[in-house]
Amino acid sequence: MSVFTTLTLDEVRDWLRDFAIGEIRELRGIAAGITNTNYFVITEHGRYVLTVFERSNLEELRYFVDLMTFLAQHGVPCPTPIADKNGASLHLLKAKPALMVTCLQGEDIATPNLEQVKQVAVTLAKMHLASEGFTQAGVNQRGENWRTATACKVMPKLSASDQQLLQSELEYQHRLDVHALPRGVIHGDLFRDNVLFVGDQLGGFIDFYYACDDILLYDVAIAVNEWCLHHTGSDIGSVDEEKMETFLSAYEALRPLSPQERKLWLAMLRRAALRFWLSRLDDFYFPQDGELTHTKDPNHFKKILQQYILQQDIDHADDLDD
Repeated sequence: MSVFTTLTLDEVRDWLRDFAIGEIRELRGIAAGITNTNYFVITEHGRYVLTVFERSNLEELRYFVDLMTFLAQHGVPCPTPIADKNGASLHLLKAKPALMVTCLQGEDIATPNLEQVKQVAVTLAKMHLASEGFTQAGVNQRGENWRTATACKVMPKLSASDQQLLQSELEYQHRLDVHALPRGVIHGDLFRDNVLFVGDQLGGFIDFYYACDDILLYDVAIAVNEWCLHHTGSDIGSVDEEKMETFLSAYEALRPLSPQERKLWLAMLRRAALRFWLSRLDDFYFPQDGELTHTKDPNHFKKILQQYILQQDIDHADDLDD
């Protein structure tokens, strides 16, 4: 949601000539996130979000367009792709794939309360259940192969202790047997800036461009690592147990976790923390050029990962004592 591809009002006006959304009045870059270019497009008929994809091709993106259309049709609050007069949603803009979607009501929040945490959990469970009817399978762009390649890329930049931590966690995740865990469509990036609220009312999930077919519990772990932390005060960055309990209780009211999922819960929390530690390391050491960009602190997720490793070690020691 940073601006890597600079667009002018005239360029977008020309691109919109086949869309029946009225005359464009304003174009405004969105400065958040780190992967694609996003603009608000304000026309006489309303407000839309235009995304220019920096690293994807048209064929890869058809999955996301079909998924968002499916979820919107099945009651999951998310943006709906806008088709032109010929029924096509995906187009090229400055030789890059581009897509325009509806703009949902609300705004992201910095410090979620318990009601907001609950609504995120409920909506995520609804999305997981609704997507059981979605027949396409998307490949995880940030799966094991990506973790290995990115780790090799950033490893020389790290301190000896961070190298050891990273290598150890990669080996741990590689050894995990996750075949029994339920799979389906995951959002894959359910951060606070990808969920909109109007007060305590959830307006919708946005930015589905890391969605794929993967382990559902992993998606829950990604969300918990974002929504169930202390975001202010001396405990900032540590797990907020009350929020985690609220999240899991609300989620399981719709989709109860299996015994296998409960057994591997801490392992999935670790995998989710590792994924975003790696991506932030990559963005930090190998930034992509663009306007309005900002790089997020990699140490945030390193500390979260270390917390879960320590917790798992404590739990294992307790089991041995018993």
